Amino acid sequence: MQKLFYKDPYIQTFTSTLVSQSQDESGKWYAILDQTAFYPEGGGQPYDTGALNDQNVLEVQEINGEIRHYLDKPLPETSQQVKGNVDWDRRYDHMQQHAGQHLLSAAFEELFHYKTRSFHLGKEVCTIDLDTTKLTDQEVIETETLVNKIILENRKIETKWVTKEELLDYPLRKELSVSENIRLVIIPDIDYSGCGGTHPHSTGGVASLKILALEKQKNMIRVTFVAGNRVLRHLHQKQQVVSELSALLNAPPHGMEEAVKRILEQSKEQAKELKDMKEKLLDYEASALSSKTEVVSGLTILKSVLLNKEMAELQSMARKLVSAKEEINVFLLAENKGKLQFVGARGSSSNLDMRSVGKKVFGFINGRGGGREDFVQGGGETTLTGEEVLEKITHLLSND
Repeated sequence: MQKLFYKDPYIQTFTSTLVSQSQDESGKWYAILDQTAFYPEGGGQPYDTGALNDQNVLEVQEINGEIRHYLDKPLPETSQQVKGNVDWDRRYDHMQQHAGQHLLSAAFEELFHYKTRSFHLGKEVCTIDLDTTKLTDQEVIETETLVNKIILENRKIETKWVTKEELLDYPLRKELSVSENIRLVIIPDIDYSGCGGTHPHSTGGVASLKILALEKQKNMIRVTFVAGNRVLRHLHQKQQVVSELSALLNAPPHGMEEAVKRILEQSKEQAKELKDMKEKLLDYEASALSSKTEVVSGLTILKSVLLNKEMAELQSMARKLVSAKEEINVFLLAENKGKLQFVGARGSSSNLDMRSVGKKVFGFINGRGGGREDFVQGGGETTLTGEEVLEKITHLLSND
C-alpha cells in the first residue's frame, strides 16, 4: 500500500480508489484506500483528520498492515473514486511539533548527552522525558538557544529510505525499532533518526521553539515545550494574562512580582487576624454555653446544636468546655450542607464512655466516626434533626 505522506507531507488533497469499507468490533465505520495522504497515529504523533468526499475522517489507524480511515458515517456504495482532504492546520502543527522534538532531543544529547526516552505530542503542549535526574536553568537556556539557532539557519530536513546495512553510514541518535522499511529523518550535523512522522522540508518551517516547564518523573526529567505557531499562541495567552493582572494589581509588568508579594503578605496577616478573631468568638460562645448545664442520672451534661460551625470548631469548643469544668460531659451537633456533625467530650473527672455514646449516635444518623473514651467525633445524614439527636442522647443517659 502506497503512503503518499512519506513522499511529500505537504500534500493536502488527493484522489484515490476505495478498496473496501467495514465496521470494527465496536461498530465504527472505516474505509481502506489503495493510497492515502492521511497519517495514521504512531511514533508519538497523532493521526490526521479531514474528509473523504463529504464524510468526516475522525481518526486514522494502522492495524494489521492496513490504514483505516474512521468515518462519522459510511461512504455511499457508489463511491469508487474518493477525494481526500487533509486538515492542513492540524497536519502542519504536527509537522512543526515533531520536527521541533527532533531538534530539542538532538540538542540535549549534543550538549549534555541527555537521551530522550519518550515523546508525547499533545493538543496544547508537547513533552519529552530525558534520561537524567537533574536539569539546570543554564542547561535549558543553552539547549533552547541552540535549537532556535538551527531553526534560523533553515537547514534542510531530509527523509531517506535505507537498508539495514546502509545504517552504518549514519550516526543514529537512537536505536531503531524496525529492521526493514527503514526511513531516516536527517537534519545535517545535528540529528539522524529513524522516524515515520511528518516534518517540514527545512528547520525554518519549525519557526521557533520554547521550553515551558520541567517536572521530575521517577528517574527522569519531563520537559514541556511548544514549537511553531503554538509559541505565538502561548505568548499571546500569557501576554493577555500579564495585561489583566497588571491592571488588577495596578502595577506595571516589571513591578508585578513586588505587588504580588505585598498582597500575599497582607493576606497572611489577615488570615492570622481572622483566626485570632474566630478563636476569641469560640471563647465567648463556650463561656456563654458553660452556664447551660443540666444533670441527667447524676451526670453533668451540656448539649447544644450550633449553627454555621465546621468540625474543627466543634472540636475546639468541646475541648474548651471540658477543660473549664472537669465534671462536664459535652455533646455538640452542627448541621452543614445536609450533613450532621457530632462531637462528644468528657471532663477529666467524668467516667462516661464517649465511644459507647458515639457508636449509638452514629447509628441514629447512618454515620460513622471514631475517637477515644474521652473524645469522639464523626458525622452522618440528617435523618434526624440536631435537637432530636440530643433528645435521644438524654434518653440514653437516663436509662443507663
